[in-house]
Amino acid sequence: MNSPLDLNAVWQTMLMQSNVCCDVLIQGVFATGISDHRNFQSALAALLATKLADRAISEPALAALVASALVDDPSIAEAAAADMIAIFERDAACPDYVTPFLFFKGYHAIQAYRIAHWLWTQDRWHLARHLQSLVSERFALDIHPAARLGQRLVFDHGTGIVIGETCVIEDDVSLLQNVTLGGTGKATGDRHPKVRRGVLVGAGAKVLGNIELGEGAKIGAGSVVLESVPPYTTVVGNPARRIGTRHTTLPALGMDQRLPPVDYII
Repeated sequence: MNSPLDLNAVWQTMLMQSNVCCDVLIQGVFATGISDHRNFQSALAALLATKLADRAISEPALAALVASALVDDPSIAEAAAADMIAIFERDAACPDYVTPFLFFKGYHAIQAYRIAHWLWTQDRWHLARHLQSLVSERFALDIHPAARLGQRLVFDHGTGIVIGETCVIEDDVSLLQNVTLGGTGKATGDRHPKVRRGVLVGAGAKVLGNIELGEGAKIGAGSVVLESVPPYTTVVGNPARRIGTRHTTLPALGMDQRLPPVDYII
């Protein structure tokens, strides 16, 4: 079990990282995004408000909404910090905490989803859907606010990711761009994938229906997955099939998208 995050320690690290650049223009970005705020929660509320405000909901009103969600459910901020640290640990293109916090839209989309999900649980469905729509327009990701997402998630690049209403994503999962976790058509009820801990889903993969990607599964890029995948198993192709032998690590943590040798070519 992971120990609770010390948000103040995380925040102090972010403040230090935001003060190391001499570029005058980016110093302004660091100031408005980080150092002008009193803590991580305040910066997160301002960040999402800046990204998502529109004619219907002003930036101050949206910042106040996010702040109220963070007070009502402190686990939202804790999960946001955990996601940020996970990106730093897994993404070779990420040199520090402030980079995903300020610049990675996959990260922004997950945190906006968390606020929309909080609204959904408060029966504020229309406002939750409004945030979902804004996320789709601004970040090119579509995450239904009723979906259930864990923490320490990495949506690398993020563009084109679609996550359906009854989808469940557990902790320590990594998704690449253009991944769909969707339904198979007009089915109702529980109809979307369940993604267990440590799963890595490669770019462009389509996982459809109420199926399970077992703990530690690896889904090859471009695969179409219509059946459940056992834990610690690699699948690839259209339709996806098992390749290689059972592995023992969580591929989402290593982000190694290479596949065992295959004996056919599509």
